[in-house]
Amino acid sequence: MPKSAKAKAQETVPPPVPEPLAVPVADAHTHLDMQDTTVEEALAKAAAAGVTRVVQIGCDVERARWAVRTAAEHEDAIWAAVALHPNEAPRIEEAEGPAALDAALDEIAELATAPQVRAIGETGLDYFRTGAEGVAAQQRSFRRHIALAKELDKALVIHDREAHDDVLRILREEGAPRRTVFHCYSGDAAMAKTCAAEGYYMSFAGNVTFASAQPLRDALAVAPPELLLVETDAPFLTPAPFRGRPNAPYLIPVTLRAMAAVKGMAEDELARHIAANTERAFG
Repeated sequence: MPKSAKAKAQETVPPPVPEPLAVPVADAHTHLDMQDTTVEEALAKAAAAGVTRVVQIGCDVERARWAVRTAAEHEDAIWAAVALHPNEAPRIEEAEGPAALDAALDEIAELATAPQVRAIGETGLDYFRTGAEGVAAQQRSFRRHIALAKELDKALVIHDREAHDDVLRILREEGAPRRTVFHCYSGDAAMAKTCAAEGYYMSFAGNVTFASAQPLRDALAVAPPELLLVETDAPFLTPAPFRGRPNAPYLIPVTLRAMAAVKGMAEDELARHIAANTERAFG
């Protein structure tokens, strides 16, 4: 049945600000540059919900420049991460050739030296949106990002979509950085145990609240609290019951409370773990 005009209009309305967290946490992965608000408005609204810092992700050269600049302007509330998204690497190589991809990676490496850049990401592999023809460029880019994170001793933020085995294999082959984060964790419980054994952080987003996401909740259930992070990936992955409406850092409490329920933990206890983990990973 087609949606009514009222239903369509409701989808554009931002969800209300949830009850604030008593223990402040950070949004470990967001895209402020893709959200329909000013940076200042987004940060103020987040702070009102107990979300006092965000990790702003730059996933191509231009967005990485923006992330570095914006983090410098808001150093008390924003940390930057810079990289070429796994789908960006094959796009550049196909359009402009291998030399252009190398030049883009070189600029990411230069941007990454800024002190407000706390992570290299999001990098990794995405076999959902990029076909077999893009795998080589993705893997070459991923290996370069791993090396850069180790060279600068900064966290590595991984985008892993339908590529679990190859992501884990390449991390083993290259040697993972000291701090490695699986953003928007998408593996199962068995993979969560593997990540835990390696000391990899697992960052859960709003999709852990979706009715269809029981495998994610099973993974969360076995993930150690000392390796958990929380994120929005906003404006994407708005948590239930607001799925389909705009996501933003201020909605972190909705996801964190759902995570606490899965873990059988008090909200404040989980928030304390997440705050400490975020500081260890990015601080």
